[in-house]
Amino acid sequence: MTRIRALLPADRDVWLPLWRGYLEFYETELSDEQTALTWNRLIDPQFPIHGALAVGDDGATVGLVHWLTHAATWSAEPYCYLEDLFVAPAARGGGAGRALIAHVADWARERGAAKVYWLTQQSNATARALYDRVATDTGFVHYQIGLDA
Repeated sequence: MTRIRALLPADRDVWLPLWRGYLEFYETELSDEQTALTWNRLIDPQFPIHGALAVGDDGATVGLVHWLTHAATWSAEPYCYLEDLFVAPAARGGGAGRALIAHVADWARERGAAKVYWLTQQSNATARALYDRVATDTGFVHYQIGLDA
């Protein structure tokens, strides 16, 4: 059975390959400096981004999730944004993704959040099959404007 646990400062070496796998899946490259900044934010208890790892029966780390909460205009309670979710290809279909999502939902519920939400690519059929079982497709389309500084 997959176990979910909070990220610890000693986890960088098991987190990093999953993070790189996630970036590769989305055909994205980030600088080593950005990766270091992300890691430091995740393990800083004063920073509002949280992380957890999925650990398989054999003790191998097989997935990661990162999330944050923010105030909302449509709710007195905060919303929880599940920003990053990744399960190693060899571990997919074994329940790690579902367990990571459930972990975030439980965390958000315990802290009084109104909802958990996330984005994914329309073409990510494997993930969307899971998401359709555990959440509601709201029908919204995501747009963004990059603000290069």
